[in-house]
Amino acid sequence: MQFSSFTPSQADVVSFKALKEAPKVEQYPNAYRWYNHIKSYEADFSTLPGDPSKPFTTYGPDAAAVTQNPKDAPAAEDDDDEVDLFGSDDEEEDPEVVAERERRLADYKKKKEGKAKPAAKSMVTLDVKPWDDETNMDELTKNVLAIEQDGLVWGGHKLVAVGFGIKKLQVNVVVEDEKVSIDDLQARIEEDEDHVQSTDVAAMQKL
Repeated sequence: MQFSSFTPSQADVVSFKALKEAPKVEQYPNAYRWYNHIKSYEADFSTLPGDPSKPFTTYGPDAAAVTQNPKDAPAAEDDDDEVDLFGSDDEEEDPEVVAERERRLADYKKKKEGKAKPAAKSMVTLDVKPWDDETNMDELTKNVLAIEQDGLVWGGHKLVAVGFGIKKLQVNVVVEDEKVSIDDLQARIEEDEDHVQSTDVAAMQKL
């Protein structure tokens, strides 16, 4: 790795002397080998060919045609012939193309709006408790199932013994969460004060 030829010269000597220490072999293995090779000629430095008066900066490869300091670089000239890959905004679009695009966009929006999300629903099991064993459970059941409301669908029901001859009504109902409040539904059932003592939510499941 001699600077100007295959044999050591004053270019190598000047560059060698400009270094304060040997290059690190881990980082610069080639420079390390060059340094040790030139050092072996240290006794013959004065006899090596070349001009020892030149500074070491004059040796090495020719400087590339790149400005060393970016702030000193001349401003780039605008290229009027630059190709516009995306087309000019000044170009007028074909009216038929524009109309077709707008029609398709309108159709897409219409279809998207038409696909409404399914309503969130819950299945609820209610326990309706009577006052005592003398309460007419047929009338109680009839009054409960007579309650109608948008988003409410009654399901199966049965009488469940709770003790001492008393039975409670257990009834399933499916409700749309945004339309039916379970608390309000319980309040409406409990308005039948002649038959209903209280109500409880026995189970609830999101559908």
